[in-house]
Amino acid sequence: MSEPELSLVIPAYNEEARLGATLQRLRSWLQAPRPPAEILVVDDGSADRTVAIARAALEGTRGSVLTGEPNRGKGYAVRRGVLAATGRTVLITDADLSTPIEEHAKLAATMQAHGLQVAIGSRALYGSQGQNPLRQLMGKTFNRIMRGMTGLPFQDTQCGFKLLDRAATRPIVERMVVDRFAFDVEFLYLCRQARLRVEEVPVVWRNAPGSKVSLMGDPANMLWDVAKLRWRHRRGFRGAP
Repeated sequence: MSEPELSLVIPAYNEEARLGATLQRLRSWLQAPRPPAEILVVDDGSADRTVAIARAALEGTRGSVLTGEPNRGKGYAVRRGVLAATGRTVLITDADLSTPIEEHAKLAATMQAHGLQVAIGSRALYGSQGQNPLRQLMGKTFNRIMRGMTGLPFQDTQCGFKLLDRAATRPIVERMVVDRFAFDVEFLYLCRQARLRVEEVPVVWRNAPGSKVSLMGDPANMLWDVAKLRWRHRRGFRGAP
């Protein structure tokens, strides 16, 4: 079997209510004439039927479920999935498909047209759609502080829809250590140090109930992780440790 052109990486934690429909949607999307692809569900210590549902939904497809205990965080799950991927490109997407899978075409076209190593979905650029007003306000506040702390130019680092050139970004993913929601900032910070070409692409985003991000505690924890980034990586990118 030839290597896939695309790997879909889906971090999942207690997603029994949403994951089955997402995987069925992805299977339907992949049935159209497309290059070979694989689906990787990375379970992050779920206590519900997430693993069983994922295995049943992926039966007969080029896909697998990576399991682990205990819960480590979304960043850990994403790293594990990207490092297990075999596709030329890797799409990271959320278990609820808040950004519809059809938006992949925008990221892929931008990546190819501009010679990028990373294309990230953005809910903050003109042309994006669907952000919840409260979460939009919280996101803008976090982003403003984050940019001041890191120098990153991106308007939305936290959208869970990112397309990576696997060969170019694997050394960066191997170096990452942030396990929870600030992993996006760490990834982009290291990409910038490595002088990879990264661009934001406006995408559709649909507010789905059941978000795992707490509006009370998580922003503070994320900012603390961001504060440690420059100290941890102060010597610059040197490849995998």
